[in-house]
Amino acid sequence: MQQDAAVQEKGKIMWTGDLRASALAAALGMGLAMTAVPTQAQEDTIKVGVLHSLSGTMAISETTLKDAMLMLIEQQNAKGGLLGKMLEPVVVDPASDWPLFAEKARELIEGEGVAATFGCWTSVSRKSVLPVFEELNSILFYPVQYEGEESQRNVFYTGAAPNQQAIPAVDYLKDQGVERWVLAGTDYVYPRTTNKILEQYLKDSGVAAEDIMINYTPFGHSDWQTIVGDIKAFGSAGKKTAVVSTINGDANVPFYKELANQGIEATDIPVVAFSVGEEELAGLDTGPLVGHLAAWNYFMSADTEANDEFIEAWHAFTGDEDRVTNDPMEAHYIGFNMWIKAVEMAGTTDADAVIDAMIGVSVPNLTGGYSAMMPNHHITKPVLIGEIQDDGQFETVYETAGLVPGDAWSDFLPDSKPLISDWRLPMNCGNFNTETGKCGSAM
Repeated sequence: MQQDAAVQEKGKIMWTGDLRASALAAALGMGLAMTAVPTQAQEDTIKVGVLHSLSGTMAISETTLKDAMLMLIEQQNAKGGLLGKMLEPVVVDPASDWPLFAEKARELIEGEGVAATFGCWTSVSRKSVLPVFEELNSILFYPVQYEGEESQRNVFYTGAAPNQQAIPAVDYLKDQGVERWVLAGTDYVYPRTTNKILEQYLKDSGVAAEDIMINYTPFGHSDWQTIVGDIKAFGSAGKKTAVVSTINGDANVPFYKELANQGIEATDIPVVAFSVGEEELAGLDTGPLVGHLAAWNYFMSADTEANDEFIEAWHAFTGDEDRVTNDPMEAHYIGFNMWIKAVEMAGTTDADAVIDAMIGVSVPNLTGGYSAMMPNHHITKPVLIGEIQDDGQFETVYETAGLVPGDAWSDFLPDSKPLISDWRLPMNCGNFNTETGKCGSAM
């Protein structure tokens, strides 16, 4: 990555690259060491915050997103930067500590003066930082699938909403004859809300309550023997059974190992996961998992020219031909390019101007075609379902015919059904109630 300086203190890592050094030296007309760059020179860059856990239970998923952002920033600087300035990444490590996310977000915005931040994975981390971004009127790009039920003016959601991942996955399994459902998740807001939506959706589809099993485990859970045994017993009732998994982070490793230990194969009880991608599979013996599923909006195996170029650039940047790509990386790719385009359109990094310019921006995705930012601050995405292969990749077995717009509010929750989000004037509201004609409290 050719970083020329790394300063670590109290969970914080600040990266400054060779391109920034060259740009600043040219601006000053002299070769200054990075440790001696004066304040005026620092103002000649546009700082970009990177807010991902590099330690703790979520590091297995988030470290790669930090690396992806450094690559995207380096690529943009190679094109001449933005508005005539080089981009300067500022990376912090909130260490899978949800309150620390808010502290680090404030540090990025107030202390470092970042123009935008790309980060978070879990919904609890996103919820932690929302008040900070709203108070300080800064911009967050959130790249991971989530439970919906939110639309905040300062956040752009480039990951999937439930109608772009969870609902299509259940529909696919129903078409495969599944009648009994295990909703297994990590115990926090994303799995609980997603499963609340899925439980209602299944019941509305005629599934009996006794054919739905729901289970939650804490972050980092490692002892899966009893739970997997319960899943196996639940699936022995004579009806085809599937597991819909919202298990997050490193708990996936022992979960899949225990499935294999108890001889649960995809032909018996298929598992469709929403938080297991190529990065997580890289740490597993995937042989026993062949045929289990994941629902995403991108797979590394996508056969497009744009994806081939992205993978080639990734391997060149990391210097490792074995490094995989995954869906949240593509979400950062889309969000970053949308931000670049919106800043160029606005002619400034001012948050209000960029937020207004973002709506309607369309950029290429990696699966073919273009993704657009909608007025509810969610994007259009294809939905893909893939089977795990023994090489840790996915073979796509289902893909939507076109791009699916993300819903901020679920049609399957009574309180959410009448709500819409539109951040354009005159509505300028994230939760407008179509029945009362009023905008609710900020979400």
